[in-house]
Amino acid sequence: MLPIDMRQLTRYQIVVLIVAWLGWVFDSMDATIYNLVLNPALKELLGPANSAENIGWYGGIILAVFLVGWALGGVLFGICADRFGRARTLVVTILIYAVCTGLAGLAHTWWQLAAYRFLTALGIGGEWAAGATLVAEVWPESLRVKGAGILQSAWGAGYFIAAGLQFLLADHGWRVLFFAGVAPAIVALIARAKVKEPEKWQQARQTGVPSRRLAELFAPAHRRDTLVGAGLAFVAVFGLWGATNWTPSLIRELLAGRDLAAGEMNRMVSYGVMSLNGGAILGYLLFPPLAEYLGRRGAFLVMLLGSAASLPATFYLPHSYLAVLAILPALGFFTNGLFSGFPVYLPELYPTRIRATGAGFCFNAGRILAASGPFVTGYLVARWGSFARAASSVAVIYLFGMLLLLAARETKGQALSA
Repeated sequence: MLPIDMRQLTRYQIVVLIVAWLGWVFDSMDATIYNLVLNPALKELLGPANSAENIGWYGGIILAVFLVGWALGGVLFGICADRFGRARTLVVTILIYAVCTGLAGLAHTWWQLAAYRFLTALGIGGEWAAGATLVAEVWPESLRVKGAGILQSAWGAGYFIAAGLQFLLADHGWRVLFFAGVAPAIVALIARAKVKEPEKWQQARQTGVPSRRLAELFAPAHRRDTLVGAGLAFVAVFGLWGATNWTPSLIRELLAGRDLAAGEMNRMVSYGVMSLNGGAILGYLLFPPLAEYLGRRGAFLVMLLGSAASLPATFYLPHSYLAVLAILPALGFFTNGLFSGFPVYLPELYPTRIRATGAGFCFNAGRILAASGPFVTGYLVARWGSFARAASSVAVIYLFGMLLLLAARETKGQALSA
């Protein structure tokens, strides 16, 4: 069962989870804002050239640039978290993505928006590496997996906040949503005041054992884990950003024949995003119990199978707004819930001295390849003229993930190595 007896935790352990959870919540919020305003933002920025094909094309380019920034941020700040500390890195990365999200509201061309989204992504990628490692090292071993599931649920909560902001600010334009993304800077101040470096990290530094960090990930002892971990993350990210995160555009496409005001259209898109992430939060919370019962490989297999089936079922089969709303929770449960496996599994693969580097690299390096996901989808939209058909074709990537599991190492029941 996922519920935790809080008496098993110290006050500080609870504070660490809350701070890391809030950081990931606002990570999600700032990442999601673009998906919600993609159409209206690019319609304004592209001017007379704002056809559905061009919106799909340039929207895909911006998403691809965002994923490359996320990958670089995850790798670079993962190294920083091992070298300079998890808490320090957490503060810096939150400030980066908060400030740069606000700056995106000042964009006047599509390439300016792409540049600000790249900078935002640097912080988002780095925050996960620092936050997930921090929770894994501070929480007691008996509760670590449950803590990881709670931490990942923050992504779904961030979707809800972003959708709620769009609902409340629907009549104020897309720029206001980006300005609201500055709010996470408050979390950085809290983290700076309340969170200290984990004892495991401090002890690892005192040993004086030299580490080449990034190169060590590909040493014989860790090479297979690194390739499998990065491969699984690539599959999850490619599917999410290549298809699932186009849900707002799918809904707008289905509603295109109705004579809806811009504010009403935005609200109906918000309902769809909330429906998707209701299922996502459940998926985040249920992955840890699955991982404890079926093992890490078994839980990943369940999520990959569900993702492969629910993606075309959502994007290709329904032909009405209500039908999409009904099936979106299943899509969110599998394609988003899959991500809850990474804060559980990746920290278990590496020793303390390279844990953040390893987790950050695996979770984010695949994003460079996965950046082709939205680009491919944008190309298919331009070619086929339909978000539904384009996104449905992405489901094949989950079959590759199932093949990767054959090489994955099972870590169920193993404590974090020193």
